[in-house]
Amino acid sequence: MTGPADAGPADASRAGTDPDDTSTVGARPKRHRRWRLAAETVITILMAVLLAGLARTFVFQTFWIPSSSMVPTLAVGDRILVQKAFFSPGDIREGDIVVFSHPPLDRCSAPQDDLVKRIIALPGQSIYSAGNTIYVNGRPLAELYLPPSDLLGPPIPNATSQHPYRVPPGEFYVMGDNRSDSCDSRFWGPITGSSIVGTVILTWWHDHHPEFRGF
Repeated sequence: MTGPADAGPADASRAGTDPDDTSTVGARPKRHRRWRLAAETVITILMAVLLAGLARTFVFQTFWIPSSSMVPTLAVGDRILVQKAFFSPGDIREGDIVVFSHPPLDRCSAPQDDLVKRIIALPGQSIYSAGNTIYVNGRPLAELYLPPSDLLGPPIPNATSQHPYRVPPGEFYVMGDNRSDSCDSRFWGPITGSSIVGTVILTWWHDHHPEFRGF
Protein backbone atom coordinates (compact mmCIF):
# COMPACT_ATOMS: atom_id res chain seq x y z
CA MET A 1 0.00 0.00 0.00
CA THR A 2 1.33 3.43 -0.92
CA GLY A 3 1.45 6.03 1.82
CA PRO A 4 0.38 9.70 1.52
CA ALA A 5 3.96 10.90 1.18
CA ASP A 6 4.31 8.85 -2.00
CA ALA A 7 1.09 10.08 -3.64
CA GLY A 8 1.37 11.88 -6.98
CA PRO A 9 -0.65 14.98 -7.98
CA ALA A 10 -3.56 12.94 -9.46
CA ASP A 11 -3.91 10.85 -6.34
CA ALA A 12 -3.76 13.93 -4.19
CA SER A 13 -6.59 15.57 -6.16
CA ARG A 14 -8.79 12.51 -5.75
CA ALA A 15 -8.11 12.56 -2.03
CA GLY A 16 -9.33 16.16 -1.83
CA THR A 17 -5.97 17.62 -0.92
CA ASP A 18 -3.93 20.39 -2.44
CA PRO A 19 -0.97 18.87 -4.34
CA ASP A 20 1.11 21.94 -3.45
CA ASP A 21 0.46 21.62 0.29
CA THR A 22 3.47 19.75 1.68
CA SER A 23 3.41 21.18 5.21
CA THR A 24 2.21 17.96 6.79
CA VAL A 25 4.87 16.00 4.94
CA GLY A 26 7.81 18.18 6.05
CA ALA A 27 6.76 18.74 9.67
CA ARG A 28 7.75 15.34 10.95
CA PRO A 29 11.30 15.37 9.51
CA LYS A 30 11.86 18.87 10.97
CA ARG A 31 10.65 17.79 14.39
CA HIS A 32 12.79 14.70 14.11
CA ARG A 33 15.86 16.77 13.31
CA ARG A 34 15.22 19.06 16.29
CA TRP A 35 14.86 16.11 18.64
CA ARG A 36 18.00 14.50 17.25
CA LEU A 37 19.98 17.75 17.66
CA ALA A 38 18.76 18.12 21.24
CA ALA A 39 19.66 14.50 22.00
CA GLU A 40 23.13 14.91 20.48
CA THR A 41 23.69 18.08 22.55
CA VAL A 42 22.65 16.38 25.79
CA ILE A 43 24.81 13.31 25.05
CA THR A 44 27.80 15.53 24.19
CA ILE A 45 27.46 17.44 27.46
CA LEU A 46 27.10 14.24 29.48
CA MET A 47 30.16 12.70 27.79
CA ALA A 48 32.19 15.86 28.46
CA VAL A 49 31.23 15.77 32.13
CA LEU A 50 32.01 12.04 32.32
CA LEU A 51 35.40 12.44 30.66
CA ALA A 52 36.23 15.39 32.90
CA GLY A 53 35.34 13.30 35.93
CA LEU A 54 37.44 10.39 34.72
CA ALA A 55 40.36 12.69 33.97
CA ARG A 56 40.12 14.21 37.44
CA THR A 57 39.92 10.81 39.09
CA PHE A 58 42.59 8.97 37.14
CA VAL A 59 44.78 11.39 35.15
CA PHE A 60 44.98 14.97 36.46
CA GLN A 61 43.72 16.86 39.47
CA THR A 62 44.01 20.44 40.67
CA PHE A 63 44.92 21.35 44.23
CA TRP A 64 45.33 24.60 46.11
CA ILE A 65 48.07 25.37 48.62
CA PRO A 66 46.78 26.11 52.16
CA SER A 67 50.07 26.74 54.00
CA SER A 68 53.45 28.44 53.59
CA SER A 69 55.54 25.28 53.91
CA MET A 70 56.54 25.37 50.20
CA VAL A 71 57.41 29.10 49.99
CA PRO A 72 58.99 30.50 47.83
CA THR A 73 58.15 27.85 45.22
CA LEU A 74 54.45 27.67 46.12
CA ALA A 75 52.64 30.42 47.99
CA VAL A 76 49.46 30.22 50.04
CA GLY A 77 46.49 30.13 47.68
CA ASP A 78 48.47 28.88 44.66
CA ARG A 79 46.76 26.42 42.31
CA ILE A 80 48.68 23.43 41.03
CA LEU A 81 48.03 20.67 38.51
CA VAL A 82 48.99 17.17 39.61
CA GLN A 83 49.60 14.23 37.29
CA LYS A 84 48.04 11.13 38.83
CA ALA A 85 48.49 8.64 35.99
CA PHE A 86 51.30 7.40 33.76
CA PHE A 87 53.88 7.43 36.52
CA SER A 88 55.04 5.06 39.25
CA PRO A 89 57.11 5.56 42.40
CA GLY A 90 60.06 4.27 40.41
CA ASP A 91 59.80 7.34 38.15
CA ILE A 92 60.16 9.82 41.03
CA ARG A 93 63.48 11.66 41.30
CA GLU A 94 65.17 13.93 43.83
CA GLY A 95 63.70 17.40 43.64
CA ASP A 96 60.25 16.35 42.38
CA ILE A 97 57.28 17.96 44.11
CA VAL A 98 54.61 15.45 45.06
CA VAL A 99 51.15 15.37 46.61
CA PHE A 100 50.55 12.51 49.04
CA SER A 101 47.96 11.36 51.52
CA HIS A 102 48.19 12.30 55.18
CA PRO A 103 51.04 10.42 56.94
CA PRO A 104 49.85 8.36 59.92
CA LEU A 105 52.31 10.01 62.35
CA ASP A 106 51.61 13.59 61.26
CA ARG A 107 50.13 15.75 64.03
CA CYS A 108 50.62 19.09 62.25
CA SER A 109 47.68 19.06 59.84
CA ALA A 110 44.13 17.76 59.59
CA PRO A 111 44.01 13.96 59.05
CA GLN A 112 41.90 14.27 55.90
CA ASP A 113 44.31 16.67 54.17
CA ASP A 114 46.61 15.71 51.31
CA LEU A 115 50.05 17.31 51.63
CA VAL A 116 52.55 18.70 49.13
CA LYS A 117 56.33 18.51 49.68
CA ARG A 118 59.56 18.04 47.75
CA ILE A 119 61.39 14.72 47.40
CA ILE A 120 64.76 14.99 49.15
CA ALA A 121 65.96 11.39 49.22
CA LEU A 122 64.93 8.20 47.44
CA PRO A 123 64.54 4.66 48.80
CA GLY A 124 67.85 3.25 50.01
CA GLN A 125 69.69 6.59 50.03
CA SER A 126 71.42 7.88 53.17
CA ILE A 127 70.75 11.38 54.45
CA TYR A 128 71.93 13.77 57.17
CA SER A 129 72.22 17.51 57.69
CA ALA A 130 75.00 19.78 58.91
CA GLY A 131 74.31 23.46 59.41
CA ASN A 132 71.93 24.51 56.63
CA THR A 133 73.16 21.83 54.20
CA ILE A 134 71.54 18.47 53.48
CA TYR A 135 73.77 15.59 52.43
CA VAL A 136 72.48 12.67 50.38
CA ASN A 137 74.80 9.66 49.99
CA GLY A 138 77.58 11.81 51.44
CA ARG A 139 77.26 14.67 48.89
CA PRO A 140 75.70 18.12 49.44
CA LEU A 141 72.25 18.25 47.89
CA ALA A 142 72.14 20.82 45.08
CA GLU A 143 68.98 22.85 45.64
CA LEU A 144 68.84 25.60 43.02
CA TYR A 145 65.14 26.07 43.75
CA LEU A 146 65.96 27.60 47.17
CA PRO A 147 67.38 31.07 47.94
CA PRO A 148 71.06 31.02 48.99
CA SER A 149 70.24 32.28 52.48
CA ASP A 150 67.61 29.63 53.17
CA LEU A 151 67.77 28.27 56.71
CA LEU A 152 67.26 24.58 57.37
CA GLY A 153 65.48 24.96 60.68
CA PRO A 154 65.22 21.68 62.60
CA PRO A 155 68.00 19.24 61.57
CA ILE A 156 67.36 15.76 60.29
CA PRO A 157 66.92 13.81 63.54
CA ASN A 158 69.12 10.92 64.60
CA ALA A 159 71.44 11.38 61.60
CA THR A 160 75.09 12.39 61.42
CA SER A 161 77.87 12.08 58.86
CA GLN A 162 79.13 8.99 60.73
CA HIS A 163 75.65 7.54 61.17
CA PRO A 164 73.31 8.90 58.46
CA TYR A 165 69.67 7.98 58.24
CA ARG A 166 68.94 5.43 55.51
CA VAL A 167 65.58 5.74 53.77
CA PRO A 168 63.78 2.38 53.91
CA PRO A 169 62.94 0.53 50.66
CA GLY A 170 59.76 1.80 49.03
CA GLU A 171 59.78 5.06 51.00
CA PHE A 172 60.75 8.69 50.29
CA TYR A 173 62.12 11.47 52.47
CA VAL A 174 60.24 14.72 51.86
CA MET A 175 60.66 18.29 53.04
CA GLY A 176 59.02 21.65 52.41
CA ASP A 177 60.97 24.38 50.64
CA ASN A 178 60.30 26.69 53.58
CA ARG A 179 62.58 24.54 55.73
CA SER A 180 62.36 26.56 58.94
CA ASP A 181 58.53 26.48 58.85
CA SER A 182 57.66 23.07 57.44
CA CYS A 183 56.29 20.01 59.18
CA ASP A 184 57.74 17.17 57.09
CA SER A 185 59.71 13.92 57.24
CA ARG A 186 61.87 15.39 60.01
CA PHE A 187 58.80 15.20 62.24
CA TRP A 188 56.88 12.16 61.01
CA GLY A 189 59.37 10.13 58.96
CA PRO A 190 59.45 9.18 55.26
CA ILE A 191 56.33 8.54 53.19
CA THR A 192 55.49 5.35 51.35
CA GLY A 193 55.41 5.25 47.57
CA SER A 194 51.83 3.96 47.68
CA SER A 195 50.71 7.12 49.53
CA ILE A 196 51.80 9.42 46.68
CA VAL A 197 48.78 10.82 44.82
CA GLY A 198 50.82 12.30 41.98
CA THR A 199 53.57 14.67 40.91
CA VAL A 200 53.14 18.43 40.52
CA ILE A 201 53.64 19.35 36.86
CA LEU A 202 52.26 22.89 36.66
CA THR A 203 51.19 25.94 38.60
CA TRP A 204 48.50 28.02 36.92
CA TRP A 205 47.91 30.52 39.72
CA HIS A 206 50.78 31.91 41.79
CA ASP A 207 51.06 34.74 44.30
CA HIS A 208 47.49 35.97 43.63
CA HIS A 209 47.67 36.18 39.84
CA PRO A 210 47.63 33.83 36.82
CA GLU A 211 51.05 32.34 36.18
CA PHE A 212 51.88 29.18 34.29
CA ARG A 213 55.07 27.42 35.40
CA GLY A 214 56.05 23.87 34.61
CA PHE A 215 58.06 21.56 36.88
